[in-house]
Amino acid sequence: MSQDDEDDRRTYTVVVNPEEQYSIWFADRELPLGWREVGHKGSKAECLAHIEQVWTDLRPLSLRKAMEDLAKAPAPVEPVREAESAPSEKDDLVRRLEEVQPVEAAARPERTLAYFRQQVERGYVFMKFVRTSTELGIRLEVDACDLRNADFEAGTGVADFVGDLTLNYNKVRYRGRLDLSTLEGTGRLEFVRAVRPGES
Repeated sequence: MSQDDEDDRRTYTVVVNPEEQYSIWFADRELPLGWREVGHKGSKAECLAHIEQVWTDLRPLSLRKAMEDLAKAPAPVEPVREAESAPSEKDDLVRRLEEVQPVEAAARPERTLAYFRQQVERGYVFMKFVRTSTELGIRLEVDACDLRNADFEAGTGVADFVGDLTLNYNKVRYRGRLDLSTLEGTGRLEFVRAVRPGES
């Protein structure tokens, strides 16, 4: 406590506002607008000690009420739209890619036969549908692919690829033929079924 507080012999009163925030005021003066006395008077130190004892929640009354209301009735969670949670039909893009159309190998990091061959050996290739610029990763069904007419060493011949993937919640099958000399060919998708998010 400072020397000024020790020398302060005035009487104070504890006051509170509509938000239940406490303070002290001179006991012999008119109260500020919006404040009322709580019935405790004394020295400044006594009044401040009383405030410290009774004002345990420093949040304004309006904030406390708002938080209580929120706890009693939390904001409702918006339900997931049926179309997003449970697709039940064929996706528009899948429909467009069901027609036989131009495709090309999308080898990474370079579009070369060597990189594409590595994809084939790993059993996972990337093919690009040229019309829509749609690039798809396809897990090859090795037994269904036909590489008998493909010469990867010479970079000649054609290869038939079959594989599965999921596109926009649609399980689909890819079927395509690729010319190894150009890494271009034709391909299409076959719709299998719609799937839910997280479903394989």
